[in-house]
Amino acid sequence: MKILPATLDDLPEILALQKEAFESEARLVGNYQIPPLTQTLAELESEFPSLVMLKAVDVNGNIVGSVRAKIEDGTACVGRLMVAPGQQGRGIGRTLLAAIEEACAQERYELFTSAKSKRNVALYEKAGYRCFKEKEFMPNVLLVWLEKKGQARC
Repeated sequence: MKILPATLDDLPEILALQKEAFESEARLVGNYQIPPLTQTLAELESEFPSLVMLKAVDVNGNIVGSVRAKIEDGTACVGRLMVAPGQQGRGIGRTLLAAIEEACAQERYELFTSAKSKRNVALYEKAGYRCFKEKEFMPNVLLVWLEKKGQARC
């Protein structure tokens, strides 16, 4: 597996993967109107220039994971960490998280996930993230925000 920068041409495949990967999250919270499932290709294309986006590619050239971040005031806001359902549990998510932190190298990293996503929360905590806020995003969807202090590049 290789971690590479995503390109504009990768976006249709990444969006399809996003919808596949976040379906389990929607099922968990009982709401299929969560942003990862409703995002359109046009929306993703319009935000792409402001993002650092990485992809995990298997030996056959298939995208099996992705993550993105937006840098705002010394914080890398990490989002949409995803791994193909059939590839989960193999360290791809952990590898993508470390790679986006390295690619963004900021004083602080921030991300959020559903409070019901115990597996995601455990992954982030193991990587050094700590909870600092919870907020109801939509009915039955409680989000938890986590942060990690980092090392900014000179």
